[in-house]
Amino acid sequence: MSAENIGPRPPAIAQVPRRPDVGSEVRRWRQTRTLTLAEVGIASGLNVGYLSQIENGKAVPSLDALAAIAAALDVPIAWLFLDSAPAPRVVRHADRPRREGPDGAVFEEVDGGTARDVRILEAVVPVGASTGIHAHTGDEHHVVLSGRWRMTQGSESFDVGPGDYVAWDPTIPHDVECLGPELGRLLVVYPRHARRNGEPAGALRA
Repeated sequence: MSAENIGPRPPAIAQVPRRPDVGSEVRRWRQTRTLTLAEVGIASGLNVGYLSQIENGKAVPSLDALAAIAAALDVPIAWLFLDSAPAPRVVRHADRPRREGPDGAVFEEVDGGTARDVRILEAVVPVGASTGIHAHTGDEHHVVLSGRWRMTQGSESFDVGPGDYVAWDPTIPHDVECLGPELGRLLVVYPRHARRNGEPAGALRA
């Protein structure tokens, strides 16, 4: 297609951010506190009609007005903006990304890839199996859920059991082995963007 056949592009339409519905939050907290509009008006120094308009989305309060309302409701002012906060992230057990490791081990991503800063894995490892010696960047944290485990980092080696917590520098080669007597389950937490040398970003591993 030649340049002559290409018409001018329409101007980009700016996305207008949604205004937080502070009115519904004001009403919710007022009702939670079992207060009337008149009581909030007295405590805040604001007109009852104005408060009613705020609750019904017909008036946009100033920051000074919001501060007075928050004080009257005995809540932090940020709580009046909860309507605009991201919804909780829920990952069902059946929806966890998973991969099989050596010797029958299974690694599941507990957070499902939704966490911005960390990756949370649950390693389920048969007795006698291990993750294999490896290293990567970022701090690494472990919580033993079940079974006995032998944790090895460099020249250090020690055994841990259910409820024990271990943190180490994963840039030092390390290995984790399930000693039994039952199937071992280990929760592993480390920075989302940390990975082994040569490993593709987003790879699922322990």
